[in-house]
Amino acid sequence: MSLQNSNGKSSLFKLPHVWAFTTYFAEGLPYTLIRMVSSVFFRDMRVSLEAIGLTSLFGVPWVMKFLWGPVIDQFGTKRKWIIIMQFLLVILFIIVAFMSALPYGIKLIAGLFFVGAVLSATHDIAIDGYYMEALDKQGQAKFVGYRVMAYRLAMMAGTGIIVTIGTTAGWFSAFFAGGAFLGLLFVYHVFFLPHVEEEKIKIHTLLKKVFRIKFLIAGVTLVLILWGMKSLFWKRLSDKLITLLPFLKSISLAGWVAIGLLILLIGLAIFKNRIKELFFRDKESFYSRAFFDYMDRDKMAVAIAFIILMRTGESALSSMVAPFMVDLGIKVHYGWLSGGVGLPFSIIGAMAGGFWISKFSLRKTIWPFLLAQNLTNVIYMGLALSLTKYIAVNTGADIVISIGHFNLFLVACVHAFDQFAGGLGTAVLITFLMRTCLERFKAAHFAIGTGLMNISGVLAGVASGFLAERLGYGIFFGISFLLSIPGMCLIFFIPFLDNRSQILEKQN
Repeated sequence: MSLQNSNGKSSLFKLPHVWAFTTYFAEGLPYTLIRMVSSVFFRDMRVSLEAIGLTSLFGVPWVMKFLWGPVIDQFGTKRKWIIIMQFLLVILFIIVAFMSALPYGIKLIAGLFFVGAVLSATHDIAIDGYYMEALDKQGQAKFVGYRVMAYRLAMMAGTGIIVTIGTTAGWFSAFFAGGAFLGLLFVYHVFFLPHVEEEKIKIHTLLKKVFRIKFLIAGVTLVLILWGMKSLFWKRLSDKLITLLPFLKSISLAGWVAIGLLILLIGLAIFKNRIKELFFRDKESFYSRAFFDYMDRDKMAVAIAFIILMRTGESALSSMVAPFMVDLGIKVHYGWLSGGVGLPFSIIGAMAGGFWISKFSLRKTIWPFLLAQNLTNVIYMGLALSLTKYIAVNTGADIVISIGHFNLFLVACVHAFDQFAGGLGTAVLITFLMRTCLERFKAAHFAIGTGLMNISGVLAGVASGFLAERLGYGIFFGISFLLSIPGMCLIFFIPFLDNRSQILEKQN
Protein backbone atom coordinates (compact mmCIF):
# COMPACT_ATOMS: atom_id res chain seq x y z
CA MET A 1 0.00 0.00 0.00
CA SER A 2 1.35 3.46 -0.84
CA LEU A 3 0.10 6.64 0.71
CA GLN A 4 1.92 8.81 -1.74
CA ASN A 5 -0.59 7.84 -4.42
CA SER A 6 -3.43 9.27 -2.38
CA ASN A 7 -1.87 12.53 -1.29
CA GLY A 8 -4.56 14.55 -3.02
CA LYS A 9 -7.25 12.98 -0.86
CA SER A 10 -5.32 13.31 2.39
CA SER A 11 -5.23 16.24 4.74
CA LEU A 12 -2.01 18.18 5.15
CA PHE A 13 -1.34 16.52 8.51
CA LYS A 14 -1.50 13.05 6.94
CA LEU A 15 0.98 13.67 4.14
CA PRO A 16 4.14 11.51 4.18
CA HIS A 17 6.18 14.72 4.35
CA VAL A 18 4.66 15.34 7.78
CA TRP A 19 4.33 11.90 9.37
CA ALA A 20 7.69 10.70 8.05
CA PHE A 21 9.24 13.63 9.89
CA THR A 22 7.26 13.26 13.13
CA THR A 23 7.65 9.49 13.41
CA TYR A 24 11.41 9.53 12.87
CA PHE A 25 11.81 12.52 15.15
CA ALA A 26 9.87 10.52 17.75
CA GLU A 27 12.17 7.56 17.06
CA GLY A 28 15.34 9.57 17.46
CA LEU A 29 14.41 11.50 20.63
CA PRO A 30 14.15 8.56 23.09
CA TYR A 31 17.28 6.99 21.61
CA THR A 32 19.18 10.23 22.08
CA LEU A 33 17.99 10.75 25.65
CA ILE A 34 18.88 7.19 26.64
CA ARG A 35 22.12 6.67 24.71
CA MET A 36 23.64 10.17 24.48
CA VAL A 37 22.11 12.68 26.88
CA SER A 38 22.47 10.13 29.67
CA SER A 39 26.26 10.22 29.23
CA VAL A 40 26.35 13.98 29.87
CA PHE A 41 23.96 13.57 32.80
CA PHE A 42 25.94 10.78 34.45
CA ARG A 43 29.30 12.52 33.95
CA ASP A 44 27.83 15.73 35.35
CA MET A 45 26.83 13.63 38.38
CA ARG A 46 30.50 12.56 38.80
CA VAL A 47 29.98 9.03 37.53
CA SER A 48 33.25 7.32 36.44
CA LEU A 49 34.22 6.87 32.79
CA GLU A 50 34.16 3.10 33.26
CA ALA A 51 30.55 3.22 34.43
CA ILE A 52 29.63 5.63 31.64
CA GLY A 53 31.15 3.24 29.13
CA LEU A 54 28.90 0.55 30.57
CA THR A 55 25.86 2.66 29.75
CA SER A 56 26.47 1.31 26.25
CA LEU A 57 24.65 -1.73 27.63
CA PHE A 58 21.53 0.37 27.18
CA GLY A 59 22.06 -0.56 23.54
CA VAL A 60 21.49 -4.27 24.20
CA PRO A 61 17.72 -4.05 23.45
CA TRP A 62 18.57 -2.53 20.06
CA VAL A 63 20.85 -5.51 19.45
CA MET A 64 18.26 -8.06 20.56
CA LYS A 65 15.17 -6.44 19.07
CA PHE A 66 15.23 -8.82 16.12
CA LEU A 67 13.99 -11.46 18.56
CA TRP A 68 10.63 -9.73 18.85
CA GLY A 69 10.62 -8.05 15.43
CA PRO A 70 8.38 -10.79 13.95
CA VAL A 71 5.88 -10.15 16.75
CA ILE A 72 5.39 -6.58 15.48
CA ASP A 73 4.74 -7.96 11.98
CA GLN A 74 2.30 -10.61 13.15
CA PHE A 75 0.24 -8.96 15.91
CA GLY A 76 -1.76 -5.74 15.72
CA THR A 77 -0.63 -2.96 13.39
CA LYS A 78 2.56 -0.91 13.29
CA ARG A 79 0.48 2.16 14.09
CA LYS A 80 -0.86 0.65 17.32
CA TRP A 81 2.61 -0.38 18.43
CA ILE A 82 3.93 3.13 17.73
CA ILE A 83 1.23 4.79 19.84
CA ILE A 84 1.50 2.33 22.74
CA MET A 85 5.29 2.60 22.96
CA GLN A 86 5.21 6.41 22.75
CA PHE A 87 2.73 6.61 25.61
CA LEU A 88 4.89 4.37 27.82
CA LEU A 89 8.06 6.33 26.95
CA VAL A 90 6.39 9.64 27.87
CA ILE A 91 5.50 8.24 31.31
CA LEU A 92 9.01 6.86 31.77
CA PHE A 93 10.79 10.16 31.04
CA ILE A 94 8.49 12.04 33.41
CA ILE A 95 9.40 9.53 36.14
CA VAL A 96 13.11 9.96 35.32
CA ALA A 97 12.70 13.73 35.70
CA PHE A 98 11.41 13.33 39.25
CA MET A 99 14.06 10.72 40.08
CA SER A 100 16.86 13.06 38.97
CA ALA A 101 16.22 15.27 41.99
CA LEU A 102 16.61 12.40 44.49
CA PRO A 103 19.97 11.69 46.19
CA TYR A 104 19.72 7.97 45.35
CA GLY A 105 18.23 8.57 41.92
CA ILE A 106 21.30 7.73 39.80
CA LYS A 107 21.01 3.94 40.08
CA LEU A 108 17.24 4.04 39.70
CA ILE A 109 17.54 6.20 36.58
CA ALA A 110 20.05 3.74 35.10
CA GLY A 111 17.51 0.95 35.58
CA LEU A 112 14.71 3.05 34.11
CA PHE A 113 16.84 3.91 31.11
CA PHE A 114 17.33 0.21 30.40
CA VAL A 115 13.56 -0.33 30.54
CA GLY A 116 13.20 2.70 28.28
CA ALA A 117 15.72 1.15 25.88
CA VAL A 118 13.49 -1.92 25.50
CA LEU A 119 10.45 0.27 24.84
CA SER A 120 12.38 2.51 22.45
CA ALA A 121 13.80 -0.44 20.50
CA THR A 122 10.27 -1.82 20.07
CA HIS A 123 9.14 1.66 19.04
CA ASP A 124 11.88 1.70 16.38
CA ILE A 125 10.75 -1.64 14.94
CA ALA A 126 7.19 -0.37 14.59
CA ILE A 127 8.20 2.93 12.94
CA ASP A 128 10.59 1.31 10.47
CA GLY A 129 7.93 -1.26 9.58
CA TYR A 130 5.28 1.44 9.23
CA TYR A 131 7.52 3.42 6.86
CA MET A 132 8.02 0.43 4.59
CA GLU A 133 4.33 -0.53 4.83
CA ALA A 134 3.06 2.95 3.96
CA LEU A 135 5.37 3.68 1.01
CA ASP A 136 6.33 1.71 -2.06
CA LYS A 137 9.98 1.23 -3.11
CA GLN A 138 10.10 4.57 -4.93
CA GLY A 139 8.56 6.39 -1.98
CA GLN A 140 10.96 4.75 0.47
CA ALA A 141 13.94 5.93 -1.59
CA LYS A 142 12.43 9.40 -1.96
CA PHE A 143 12.15 9.94 1.80
CA VAL A 144 15.45 8.36 2.89
CA GLY A 145 17.22 11.69 3.23
CA TYR A 146 14.12 13.20 4.78
CA ARG A 147 13.78 10.58 7.52
CA VAL A 148 17.50 10.74 8.27
CA MET A 149 17.17 14.49 8.62
CA ALA A 150 14.27 14.12 11.06
CA TYR A 151 16.15 11.52 13.12
CA ARG A 152 19.25 13.66 13.34
CA LEU A 153 17.17 16.72 14.19
CA ALA A 154 15.90 14.73 17.16
CA MET A 155 19.47 13.88 18.10
CA MET A 156 20.42 17.52 17.92
CA ALA A 157 17.38 18.54 19.96
CA GLY A 158 18.42 16.05 22.62
CA THR A 159 22.13 16.83 22.71
CA GLY A 160 21.51 20.54 22.11
CA ILE A 161 18.33 21.78 23.75
CA ILE A 162 17.84 19.07 26.40
CA VAL A 163 21.50 19.09 27.46
CA THR A 164 21.51 22.89 27.63
CA ILE A 165 18.45 22.82 29.88
CA GLY A 166 20.10 20.14 32.02
CA THR A 167 23.41 21.94 32.49
CA THR A 168 21.77 25.31 33.19
CA ALA A 169 18.24 24.92 34.60
CA GLY A 170 18.71 21.41 36.02
CA TRP A 171 18.10 17.84 34.93
CA PHE A 172 14.55 17.71 36.25
CA SER A 173 13.57 20.39 33.75
CA ALA A 174 15.58 18.68 31.00
CA PHE A 175 14.01 15.23 31.24
CA PHE A 176 10.55 16.68 31.88
CA ALA A 177 10.89 18.76 28.71
CA GLY A 178 11.95 15.66 26.77
CA GLY A 179 8.94 13.71 28.01
CA ALA A 180 6.56 16.62 27.34
CA PHE A 181 7.74 17.06 23.76
CA LEU A 182 7.42 13.36 23.05
CA GLY A 183 3.93 13.64 24.55
CA LEU A 184 3.00 16.25 21.94
CA LEU A 185 4.13 13.90 19.18
CA PHE A 186 2.10 11.11 20.79
CA VAL A 187 -1.05 13.27 20.68
CA TYR A 188 -0.41 14.14 17.02
CA HIS A 189 0.03 10.49 16.06
CA VAL A 190 -3.12 9.43 17.91
CA PHE A 191 -5.23 11.79 15.79
CA PHE A 192 -3.39 12.10 12.47
CA LEU A 193 -1.09 9.12 11.82
CA PRO A 194 -2.74 7.35 8.85
CA HIS A 195 -4.00 3.77 9.01
CA VAL A 196 -1.98 1.88 6.39
CA GLU A 197 -2.58 -1.81 7.14
CA GLU A 198 -5.17 -4.26 8.39
CA GLU A 199 -4.72 -5.86 11.78
CA LYS A 200 -3.64 -9.48 11.33
CA ILE A 201 -4.03 -10.75 14.89
CA LYS A 202 -5.30 -8.70 17.82
CA ILE A 203 -2.55 -7.44 20.12
CA HIS A 204 -4.32 -8.69 23.24
CA THR A 205 -4.04 -12.27 21.96
CA LEU A 206 -0.27 -11.86 22.17
CA LEU A 207 -0.44 -12.04 25.97
CA LYS A 208 -2.15 -15.42 25.72
CA LYS A 209 0.53 -16.74 23.40
CA VAL A 210 3.52 -15.49 25.39
CA PHE A 211 3.36 -18.35 27.86
CA ARG A 212 6.97 -17.73 28.82
CA ILE A 213 5.70 -14.84 30.94
CA LYS A 214 5.62 -17.34 33.79
CA PHE A 215 9.40 -17.56 33.59
CA LEU A 216 9.63 -13.78 33.90
CA ILE A 217 7.41 -13.86 36.99
CA ALA A 218 9.51 -16.67 38.47
CA GLY A 219 12.69 -14.71 37.74
CA VAL A 220 11.40 -11.54 39.40
CA THR A 221 10.27 -13.56 42.43
CA LEU A 222 13.71 -15.17 42.70
CA VAL A 223 15.44 -11.79 42.53
CA LEU A 224 13.21 -10.46 45.32
CA ILE A 225 13.93 -13.51 47.48
CA LEU A 226 17.67 -13.19 46.95
CA TRP A 227 17.49 -9.48 47.66
CA GLY A 228 15.73 -10.21 50.95
CA MET A 229 18.34 -12.82 51.88
CA LYS A 230 21.21 -10.53 50.95
CA SER A 231 21.65 -9.05 54.40
CA LEU A 232 21.85 -12.53 55.95
CA PHE A 233 24.79 -14.01 54.10
CA TRP A 234 26.18 -11.64 51.44
CA LYS A 235 28.64 -9.79 53.66
CA ARG A 236 29.96 -13.02 55.16
CA LEU A 237 30.33 -14.62 51.73
CA SER A 238 32.02 -11.57 50.21
CA ASP A 239 34.47 -11.32 53.13
CA LYS A 240 35.48 -14.97 52.67
CA LEU A 241 35.98 -14.52 48.93
CA ILE A 242 38.10 -11.39 49.42
CA THR A 243 40.22 -13.25 52.02
CA LEU A 244 40.86 -16.06 49.54
CA LEU A 245 41.19 -13.76 46.49
CA PRO A 246 42.36 -10.30 47.65
CA PHE A 247 42.35 -8.84 44.11
CA LEU A 248 38.53 -9.03 44.09
CA LYS A 249 38.44 -6.03 46.41
CA SER A 250 39.95 -3.81 43.73
CA ILE A 251 37.29 -4.66 41.11
CA SER A 252 34.70 -1.90 40.79
CA LEU A 253 31.01 -2.33 40.02
CA ALA A 254 31.79 -1.44 36.42
CA GLY A 255 34.38 -4.19 36.34
CA TRP A 256 31.91 -6.77 37.65
CA VAL A 257 29.38 -5.82 34.99
CA ALA A 258 32.04 -6.20 32.30
CA ILE A 259 33.01 -9.63 33.69
CA GLY A 260 29.33 -10.62 33.69
CA LEU A 261 28.98 -9.54 30.05
CA LEU A 262 32.05 -11.59 29.10
CA ILE A 263 30.65 -14.67 30.87
CA LEU A 264 27.34 -14.17 29.06
CA LEU A 265 29.05 -13.99 25.66
CA ILE A 266 31.07 -17.13 26.42
CA GLY A 267 27.87 -18.90 27.47
CA LEU A 268 26.14 -17.87 24.24
CA ALA A 269 29.07 -19.20 22.23
CA ILE A 270 29.09 -22.53 24.08
CA PHE A 271 25.34 -23.10 23.90
CA LYS A 272 24.68 -21.45 20.53
CA ASN A 273 23.44 -24.66 18.90
CA ARG A 274 21.00 -25.33 21.72
CA ILE A 275 19.72 -21.74 21.55
CA LYS A 276 19.31 -21.98 17.78
CA GLU A 277 17.37 -25.24 18.16
CA LEU A 278 15.08 -23.65 20.73
CA PHE A 279 14.22 -20.65 18.56
CA PHE A 280 13.94 -22.46 15.24
CA ARG A 281 12.20 -25.67 16.34
CA ASP A 282 9.29 -25.05 13.95
CA LYS A 283 10.86 -24.01 10.66
CA GLU A 284 7.51 -23.24 9.07
CA SER A 285 6.33 -20.77 11.71
CA PHE A 286 6.12 -17.08 10.84
CA TYR A 287 8.77 -16.37 13.46
CA SER A 288 11.26 -18.90 12.12
CA ARG A 289 10.63 -18.05 8.46
CA ALA A 290 11.51 -14.43 9.15
CA PHE A 291 14.99 -15.48 10.28
CA PHE A 292 15.57 -18.24 7.73
CA ASP A 293 14.52 -16.09 4.77
CA TYR A 294 16.79 -13.28 5.93
CA MET A 295 19.83 -15.53 6.28
CA ASP A 296 19.28 -17.89 3.32
CA ARG A 297 20.65 -15.71 0.53
CA ASP A 298 23.91 -15.45 -1.42
CA LYS A 299 26.77 -13.63 0.34
CA MET A 300 24.56 -12.98 3.37
CA ALA A 301 27.39 -13.92 5.74
CA VAL A 302 29.52 -11.12 4.30
CA ALA A 303 26.59 -8.70 4.47
CA ILE A 304 26.01 -9.56 8.14
CA ALA A 305 29.69 -9.13 8.97
CA PHE A 306 29.61 -5.71 7.32
CA ILE A 307 26.47 -4.66 9.19
CA ILE A 308 28.08 -5.66 12.49
CA LEU A 309 31.42 -3.96 11.84
CA MET A 310 30.52 -0.87 9.79
CA ARG A 311 29.94 1.42 12.80
CA THR A 312 32.32 -0.06 15.37
CA GLY A 313 34.70 2.89 15.33
CA GLU A 314 31.94 5.48 15.30
CA SER A 315 30.19 3.78 18.23
CA ALA A 316 33.35 3.72 20.32
CA LEU A 317 33.91 7.41 19.57
CA SER A 318 30.34 8.53 20.26
CA SER A 319 30.33 6.81 23.66
CA MET A 320 33.09 9.10 24.90
CA VAL A 321 32.44 12.39 23.06
CA ALA A 322 30.02 13.72 25.68
CA PRO A 323 32.31 12.87 28.67
CA PHE A 324 35.19 14.37 26.67
CA MET A 325 33.30 17.66 26.35
CA VAL A 326 32.47 17.67 30.07
CA ASP A 327 36.08 16.92 31.11
CA LEU A 328 37.33 19.53 28.66
CA GLY A 329 35.36 22.09 30.68
CA ILE A 330 32.83 23.11 28.02
CA LYS A 331 29.67 21.34 29.17
CA VAL A 332 27.81 24.68 29.18
CA HIS A 333 28.74 25.09 25.50
CA TYR A 334 27.77 21.55 24.51
CA GLY A 335 24.15 22.53 23.90
CA TRP A 336 24.78 25.26 21.33
CA LEU A 337 27.61 23.26 19.77
CA SER A 338 25.14 20.44 19.10
CA GLY A 339 22.11 22.55 18.23
CA GLY A 340 23.67 25.58 16.57
CA VAL A 341 26.64 23.96 14.84
CA GLY A 342 25.93 20.26 14.64
CA LEU A 343 22.28 20.62 13.61
CA PRO A 344 22.73 22.40 10.26
CA PHE A 345 25.71 20.28 9.29
CA SER A 346 23.84 17.12 10.23
CA ILE A 347 20.90 18.16 8.04
CA ILE A 348 23.21 18.98 5.15
CA GLY A 349 25.00 15.64 5.53
CA ALA A 350 21.79 13.60 5.72
CA MET A 351 20.12 15.32 2.78
CA ALA A 352 23.29 15.32 0.68
CA GLY A 353 23.84 11.64 1.45
CA GLY A 354 20.35 10.67 0.35
CA PHE A 355 20.63 12.80 -2.80
CA TRP A 356 24.06 11.51 -3.83
CA ILE A 357 23.11 7.88 -3.19
CA SER A 358 20.02 8.21 -5.38
CA LYS A 359 21.99 10.02 -8.10
CA PHE A 360 25.27 8.08 -8.15
CA SER A 361 24.21 4.73 -6.56
CA LEU A 362 25.14 3.18 -3.26
CA ARG A 363 28.08 1.35 -4.82
CA LYS A 364 29.83 4.59 -5.84
CA THR A 365 29.14 6.50 -2.63
CA ILE A 366 29.50 3.94 0.16
CA TRP A 367 33.29 3.99 0.35
CA PRO A 368 33.86 7.78 0.45
CA PHE A 369 30.90 8.28 2.83
CA LEU A 370 32.10 5.72 5.38
CA LEU A 371 35.69 6.91 5.07
CA ALA A 372 34.56 10.43 5.90
CA GLN A 373 32.52 9.11 8.84
CA ASN A 374 35.50 7.26 10.32
CA LEU A 375 38.07 10.01 9.70
CA THR A 376 36.22 11.91 12.42
CA ASN A 377 37.94 9.63 14.95
CA VAL A 378 41.37 10.71 13.75
CA ILE A 379 40.38 14.38 13.92
CA TYR A 380 39.08 13.93 17.47
CA MET A 381 42.39 12.27 18.37
CA GLY A 382 44.32 15.34 17.22
CA LEU A 383 41.93 17.63 19.09
CA ALA A 384 42.21 15.66 22.34
CA LEU A 385 46.00 15.47 22.20
CA SER A 386 46.31 19.21 21.58
CA LEU A 387 44.02 20.04 24.53
CA THR A 388 45.39 17.51 27.04
CA LYS A 389 46.33 20.16 29.61
CA TYR A 390 42.75 21.45 29.80
CA ILE A 391 41.40 17.95 30.26
CA ALA A 392 43.82 17.33 33.12
CA VAL A 393 42.83 20.56 34.91
CA ASN A 394 39.07 20.56 34.30
CA THR A 395 38.19 16.90 34.86
CA GLY A 396 36.02 16.77 37.98
CA ALA A 397 36.65 20.45 38.78
CA ASP A 398 33.86 22.58 40.25
CA ILE A 399 35.34 25.71 38.67
CA VAL A 400 36.72 25.09 35.18
CA ILE A 401 39.43 26.96 33.29
CA SER A 402 38.40 28.38 29.92
CA ILE A 403 39.94 26.66 26.90
CA GLY A 404 39.92 29.95 24.97
CA HIS A 405 37.96 31.18 21.97
CA PHE A 406 40.28 29.68 19.36
CA ASN A 407 40.19 26.20 20.92
CA LEU A 408 36.41 26.44 21.26
CA PHE A 409 36.28 27.30 17.57
CA LEU A 410 38.36 24.19 16.79
CA VAL A 411 35.96 22.05 18.82
CA ALA A 412 33.05 23.55 16.89
CA CYS A 413 34.73 22.75 13.56
CA VAL A 414 35.43 19.16 14.58
CA HIS A 415 31.85 18.74 15.76
CA ALA A 416 30.54 20.19 12.49
CA PHE A 417 32.55 17.71 10.43
CA ASP A 418 31.51 14.90 12.76
CA GLN A 419 27.81 15.62 12.25
CA PHE A 420 28.12 16.13 8.49
CA ALA A 421 30.03 12.87 8.03
CA GLY A 422 27.64 11.12 10.42
CA GLY A 423 24.73 12.16 8.21
CA LEU A 424 26.46 10.65 5.18
CA GLY A 425 27.14 7.41 7.05
CA THR A 426 23.57 7.12 8.33
CA ALA A 427 22.17 7.56 4.81
CA VAL A 428 24.40 4.69 3.67
CA LEU A 429 23.34 2.53 6.59
CA ILE A 430 19.59 2.98 6.11
CA THR A 431 19.76 2.41 2.36
CA PHE A 432 21.81 -0.76 2.78
CA LEU A 433 19.60 -2.17 5.55
CA MET A 434 16.42 -1.54 3.56
CA ARG A 435 17.90 -3.46 0.64
CA THR A 436 18.39 -6.49 2.87
CA CYS A 437 14.65 -6.62 3.70
CA LEU A 438 12.25 -9.01 1.96
CA GLU A 439 8.72 -7.82 1.28
CA ARG A 440 6.89 -10.18 3.62
CA PHE A 441 9.04 -9.45 6.67
CA LYS A 442 9.78 -5.73 6.40
CA ALA A 443 9.72 -4.88 10.10
CA ALA A 444 11.34 -8.13 11.20
CA HIS A 445 14.19 -7.93 8.68
CA PHE A 446 14.92 -4.28 9.35
CA ALA A 447 14.95 -5.09 13.07
CA ILE A 448 17.40 -7.94 12.44
CA GLY A 449 19.66 -5.62 10.45
CA THR A 450 19.66 -2.81 12.99
CA GLY A 451 20.08 -5.33 15.81
CA LEU A 452 23.17 -6.77 14.14
CA MET A 453 24.48 -3.26 13.59
CA ASN A 454 24.29 -2.51 17.31
CA ILE A 455 26.28 -5.57 18.43
CA SER A 456 29.68 -4.02 17.85
CA GLY A 457 28.35 -0.70 19.11
CA VAL A 458 27.48 -2.16 22.51
CA LEU A 459 30.76 -4.04 22.86
CA ALA A 460 32.86 -1.10 21.65
CA GLY A 461 30.94 1.27 23.90
CA VAL A 462 31.45 -0.92 26.97
CA ALA A 463 35.19 -1.17 26.28
CA SER A 464 35.49 2.56 25.51
CA GLY A 465 35.17 3.68 29.13
CA PHE A 466 37.93 1.36 30.32
CA LEU A 467 40.24 2.34 27.45
CA ALA A 468 39.63 6.08 27.81
CA GLU A 469 40.13 5.90 31.58
CA ARG A 470 43.51 4.16 31.24
CA LEU A 471 44.90 5.55 27.98
CA GLY A 472 43.42 9.03 27.84
CA TYR A 473 41.06 10.47 25.26
CA GLY A 474 43.67 11.11 22.55
CA ILE A 475 45.06 7.58 22.28
CA PHE A 476 41.57 6.11 22.71
CA PHE A 477 40.18 8.11 19.77
CA GLY A 478 43.07 6.84 17.64
CA ILE A 479 42.31 3.24 18.61
CA SER A 480 38.64 3.79 17.77
CA PHE A 481 39.66 4.62 14.19
CA LEU A 482 41.54 1.32 13.92
CA LEU A 483 38.33 -0.44 14.96
CA SER A 484 36.60 0.97 11.86
CA ILE A 485 39.06 -0.49 9.34
CA PRO A 486 37.69 -4.09 9.14
CA GLY A 487 34.22 -2.80 8.27
CA MET A 488 35.55 -0.57 5.51
CA CYS A 489 37.56 -3.45 4.04
CA LEU A 490 34.39 -5.52 3.66
CA ILE A 491 32.85 -2.94 1.32
CA PHE A 492 34.58 -4.62 -1.63
CA PHE A 493 32.78 -7.94 -1.00
CA ILE A 494 29.23 -7.13 0.11
CA PRO A 495 26.01 -7.63 -1.93
CA PHE A 496 23.00 -5.26 -2.23
CA LEU A 497 25.06 -2.33 -3.53
CA ASP A 498 23.15 -2.23 -6.81
CA ASN A 499 19.37 -2.01 -7.20
CA ARG A 500 19.39 -5.03 -9.48
CA SER A 501 20.67 -7.13 -6.57
CA GLN A 502 17.10 -7.18 -5.32
CA ILE A 503 16.28 -9.55 -8.16
CA LEU A 504 18.60 -12.12 -6.65
CA GLU A 505 16.76 -12.17 -3.34
CA LYS A 506 14.97 -15.35 -2.43
CA GLN A 507 11.26 -14.80 -2.85
CA ASN A 508 8.63 -16.39 -0.65
